[in-house]
Amino acid sequence: MPIDKKALAEVALSEAEYEAIDALLGREPSAVELGMFGILWSEHCGYKHSKLLLRDFPSRAPWVLIGPGEENAGVVDIGDGQAVVMKIESHNHPSAIEPYQGAATGVGGIVRDVFSMGARPIALLNALFFGPPVHPRNRYLFHGVVGGIGGYGNCLGIPDVAGQVSFASSYSGNPLVNAMCVGLVKTEGIVRAGTGRPGDILLLVGSDTGRDGIHGATFASVDLSAESEQRRTAVQVGNPFMEKLLVEACLELTEQGFLVGMQDLGAGGLTSAAVECAAKAGLGVEIDVSRVPRREEGMTPYEVMLSESQERMLLIVRPGDAERAKALFDKWDLTCVEVGRITSDGLARIRDGERVVAEAPVRHLTEPPLYRTQGREDSAVRALRARDLSSLPQPSHLGETLLRLLASLNVASKEAVHRQYDHQVLDNSVVLPGQADAAVLRVKGTKKGIALTVDANGRWCYLDPYRGGALAVAEAARNLSCVGARPLAVTDCLNFGNPERPEVAYQLEQCIRGMAEACRLLGIPVISGNVSLYNESEAGSVYPTPVVGMLGLLDDIEARCTAAFVQEGDAIYLLGASTADLPVEALGASEYLETVHGMVAGAPGVDLALEDRVQRLCQQAIQQRLLRSAHDLSEGGLAVALAESAILGSVGFQGEGNMLRGRADAALFGEAPARIVVSVGPAQELTLQELAAQQGVALCRLGRVGGGRLSLPGFLDISLSEVEKTWREALAKALAGS
Repeated sequence: MPIDKKALAEVALSEAEYEAIDALLGREPSAVELGMFGILWSEHCGYKHSKLLLRDFPSRAPWVLIGPGEENAGVVDIGDGQAVVMKIESHNHPSAIEPYQGAATGVGGIVRDVFSMGARPIALLNALFFGPPVHPRNRYLFHGVVGGIGGYGNCLGIPDVAGQVSFASSYSGNPLVNAMCVGLVKTEGIVRAGTGRPGDILLLVGSDTGRDGIHGATFASVDLSAESEQRRTAVQVGNPFMEKLLVEACLELTEQGFLVGMQDLGAGGLTSAAVECAAKAGLGVEIDVSRVPRREEGMTPYEVMLSESQERMLLIVRPGDAERAKALFDKWDLTCVEVGRITSDGLARIRDGERVVAEAPVRHLTEPPLYRTQGREDSAVRALRARDLSSLPQPSHLGETLLRLLASLNVASKEAVHRQYDHQVLDNSVVLPGQADAAVLRVKGTKKGIALTVDANGRWCYLDPYRGGALAVAEAARNLSCVGARPLAVTDCLNFGNPERPEVAYQLEQCIRGMAEACRLLGIPVISGNVSLYNESEAGSVYPTPVVGMLGLLDDIEARCTAAFVQEGDAIYLLGASTADLPVEALGASEYLETVHGMVAGAPGVDLALEDRVQRLCQQAIQQRLLRSAHDLSEGGLAVALAESAILGSVGFQGEGNMLRGRADAALFGEAPARIVVSVGPAQELTLQELAAQQGVALCRLGRVGGGRLSLPGFLDISLSEVEKTWREALAKALAGS
């Protein structure tokens, strides 16, 4: 009998996939089975269009304890019996429909991914991409998302330590909201999800189950459209106070030593949590939905199994330990009920009391079909990349041009965002948001520190996805190197449009190739991640936006740098180049080209071998306490980097008279990679030069720190106060609609 197309659309399955399910079961699936297949075969859970590509990522290193796909999050050893757990995920579609709750529950979900591993969450990060705030709806989305992140994270008492906020027209209909969480755990205390054995008990803990979030995973696996607004019920509703209780109760339970496994109920709710636990153990699972506490009347087994109500955890315990676990959760005033057990038959069996409403092999549910669309580059993008920039007119007033760039929302201060987040709770934050290219947190009880960052540039990836993907990794690593940290691991969130379109398939494949190559050359494994596809609205696809979250380690937290110029008289050097001059091609894909000339064209540059040498030099120079500051060159190029270091240090700089000989706009605003601006005391200059020579890295002396102006003789001379005012006020003015 033909399946109703509307029913298939609800669970985001194609007719061919329905026929495959029919063949696997040897019969038509029940309504509950169809819903379960829809969740587990969804793009959000099943990675149908990306799993084959993701195999290119390097994921092994001596310090990697748990890699991608093995558990809820990745884990790396940082020594002294301690490990860091980290993961980043998207909550894009929900945030486009209900921005506050969409962003808030994105935070809640990623926090559960981390503490479900037995780790205490110690830091949040986020990467946010919006349409221009000149449009009221984009301002509404911005305020809702930032409010949701702050409201949920602040209530949990987890500091939000770093992030990225970017703006481009392609995100107007489909903002990107990526949330990252980092936790600490003793290596012997790591908890896994799929470690049960037949007869073990499944306990459902936390909030009662409601109808919010039904079809959330499948909703995130289709394009946004005019009808998407009607799917507000697919957006979960968060309760951070309940989550805080869950964090503390679950971590206390892990310390008692009898917990077998733990899994959060995120995308796919009870279906994903239970079936994926069974799959990892190579076993089966039986659930009785009649035992699931509900907060709404008349809920069907289908709704219970597909609900994505927040603040719920699934625990696995031995039969004799169930009462001990319930007693602990009673103490925390949390509901804890037995809803099922692990079985040996390899089936996912769902009962409603005595009635079986679904029964399917676990391996069929968790092995969706994998697709690889033949990619093809958009010819229009190829033409933009090849555009000749040699006839580009140079600005007559470089000081005014610098102010325009500092007022660009992709460059301007993000203080209006991070001041809404608590970034010092837990007393681990040593380098705060905005002070440096990465956050630095102490590891209590040791002299070590960890550094954290997130980075992506959609414009780079749009014009050249291979180079853009490689640069996302390189720049994240450069951010860590600028605070003195050695990069250890990547967690990524790959945000793309509809992968069934050849142009998007090309972007996805090329970005992953570039990222993988950069990870291999820089020696940084990928340990976890998320793929978010179908990020399209009626206006078209978002820029290809592979967000890279990265962790670095400082062996001695006292040997660190910020981006701020510190001492008058210090010398300023450019690491990675023997001259500040750049060819006009370096303006390709730049913030300058779009802001000043209204053009998205050209291509970003990339030199991974040079990146490796420059970053190692920067790390060593900081570890040897040679540098007073370090700041990477990215959006806005050299002039913006110098201005930001001056603003953060409240002191100007005086450039060398012969600093620029070629095109001033390319030298000042070009975004050539593998370059870092540093300041160094006079007594350390020679040592830095010797170390650079040993590493095979060119240096260019730019000038000295000092005064109250930004001065490059013959090119620009502007007061630091004017520069700072422009940089600090631009975002707030834009958000006010002025």
